[in-house]
Amino acid sequence: MYGSDESGEKLQHVSPLNFGDPFRRHEMRCRFKQKAPWPWLAITTSVGILVIALLTGHIIHATMNRIAKVEDDCHEMMVLKKRAEAADVAKSQFLATVSHEIRTPMNGVLGMLHMLMDTDLDVTQQDYVRTAQASGKALVSLINEVLDQAKIESGKLELEDVAFNLRAILDDVLSLFSGKSQEKGIELAVYISDYVPEMLIGDPGRFRQIITNLMGNSIKFTEKGHIFVTVHLVEEVRDATEVELTSNNTLSGFSVADKRLSWAKFKSISHDGPLSLPTLSASDPINLIVSVEDTGIGIPWDAQSRIFTPFMQVGPSISRIHGGTGIGLSISKCLVGLMKGEIGFSSVPKIGSTFTFTASFSNGYCSSASELKPQQITSQSGSALKEFHGMTALIIDPRAVRVKVSRYHIQRLGINVEVASDLGQALTSISLGHTNSNMVLVEQEVWDMDLNSSDHFIDQLKSMCRGSPPKIFVLTNSIALTRASAVSCGAPTPPMILKPLRASMLAASLQRAMGVGNKLNCRNNELPGSSLRNLLSGRKILVVDDNNVNLRVAAGALKKYGADVVCADSGKKAISLLKPPHSFDACFMDIQMPEMDGFEATRRIREMERDINDRIQKGEVSAAANENITLVTWHAPILAMTADVIQATHEQCIKSGMDGYVSKPFEAEQLYREVSRFFPSVPSSE
Repeated sequence: MYGSDESGEKLQHVSPLNFGDPFRRHEMRCRFKQKAPWPWLAITTSVGILVIALLTGHIIHATMNRIAKVEDDCHEMMVLKKRAEAADVAKSQFLATVSHEIRTPMNGVLGMLHMLMDTDLDVTQQDYVRTAQASGKALVSLINEVLDQAKIESGKLELEDVAFNLRAILDDVLSLFSGKSQEKGIELAVYISDYVPEMLIGDPGRFRQIITNLMGNSIKFTEKGHIFVTVHLVEEVRDATEVELTSNNTLSGFSVADKRLSWAKFKSISHDGPLSLPTLSASDPINLIVSVEDTGIGIPWDAQSRIFTPFMQVGPSISRIHGGTGIGLSISKCLVGLMKGEIGFSSVPKIGSTFTFTASFSNGYCSSASELKPQQITSQSGSALKEFHGMTALIIDPRAVRVKVSRYHIQRLGINVEVASDLGQALTSISLGHTNSNMVLVEQEVWDMDLNSSDHFIDQLKSMCRGSPPKIFVLTNSIALTRASAVSCGAPTPPMILKPLRASMLAASLQRAMGVGNKLNCRNNELPGSSLRNLLSGRKILVVDDNNVNLRVAAGALKKYGADVVCADSGKKAISLLKPPHSFDACFMDIQMPEMDGFEATRRIREMERDINDRIQKGEVSAAANENITLVTWHAPILAMTADVIQATHEQCIKSGMDGYVSKPFEAEQLYREVSRFFPSVPSSE
């Protein structure tokens, strides 16, 4: 009907028509000129829906696969985590077992060597025994370092909070290195600021370990010059400008590394702080800064970046020549971090090194005004002796730093100090009456400068003080060198005081020479044997250990102090012996024993004591079942004695009912010091 007459059914369209006539049928036929277009919209829509469906299916499939993979990975991670934890536990148990198996025989070796030294030996035999002791202690020190590193890696290293005397700790460390410094002829000294409190609260063992590591390295790498340890409050050095690095202002005259560079990056030392010392209350922390300065070989520039890396040596030649494991500084850095401090160093090759660290402690002592002030010199050390109070000492030394060190140690004894730079100035001061000295301490450098002048000084001093001339002493780093110099010139040598200076050693030297106080001539500040045997006289002590050698060592050490010792080789025997009533005053209990360990034995002993105490309170039994026993309640002091330094912690000992802890290998003084705490009438070893 429209367009040309083209044939083809596809171009025709028939539509029925209904006009309401039932007898007629109508329809409409249409023809199109061209074919109808494709339904592109419907096609594209369908294709889009199909693509979206496929993508959605793919995403869902990928998501399910990812979830399944994450779940598998999570499960694998949990398995690996459990394996790692098990490996860590196994490592700790392995280290504990190895430590125990090494320490147990080492305790026997060192203990027997110590007992052997108490017998009659000739000089050669004594030298052999001392060498064996030194080798054994070196092995124990190596074991301790490895175990400390393992504790640090596992996060199990914790610090104690106990009161301790800082000056006594450093005196002990000086004694430890005094022999080596005297052998090398180097100057070794410690100076602690008057502003540092006498008593602090912290971990003295770990603080001592840091100082020992740093001083040990200095001793190892220093062949001439000095090693100088200083302790100040952080506030003292924050803006200090008094440090001059000329050779005339060092301890020995040798050049040193700039110590200010060792703390330059410390956050705790801010130049925005106050310029003067603050007044601190008892609750304020005591922030110390400790420097260890030496004139050793220094650290090469290329090795300074890895100096705190565990098991790293400066170089292979250093390891061959000086030895060591390379973990001491790494452990020290971790310990300083636990003390809320920082550590750094300054080093110049062929000049020396200075290591500095800070540490935070609590104040263990405060004045009546509750303010931190410079401590009175006479109370700075427990070894200050009353017989020296009011005396005056004249120090003759041209070096200001060395004078400061000598003044510090002498004033700890309550002695007033005057200073002269040379012998002539000293004579002038005495002749004019400016100085009324009881003693004159002359530095070896001054005395050896001109022995003729020294003889003249002695004669003039006698003529000026005819009644009672002051006693003359020579401060020296090596007695052998001083005597050799005197013999070569045929000059008499005054009494010598050997450095490094410590309060106890200085007091003993002055007592012997001046005839005051205790005149006992005790080697190494030890009491004579007869006095030692009275310290634990009348005390009955039980020693429990499954190792027969350790039993003999512990029994011999306690018998040295006069104790009556009974030995048992198992926890079950200890329970039977300590069943109330008994006559034991204390017990040393090994922890690792077959059948029943020390923890279990202690728990059962405490249960028996609680039971008998309850019955005593109820009146069921008498408090004094034995006529020699006058106890109202039963509690025998039990001290752990073990080589397991990882598992047998102080907390475990306390939890099981023990009263203390002694680690193997131990020395006789350790056993006495621990057990004497429970005997009020027995002097404790300080």
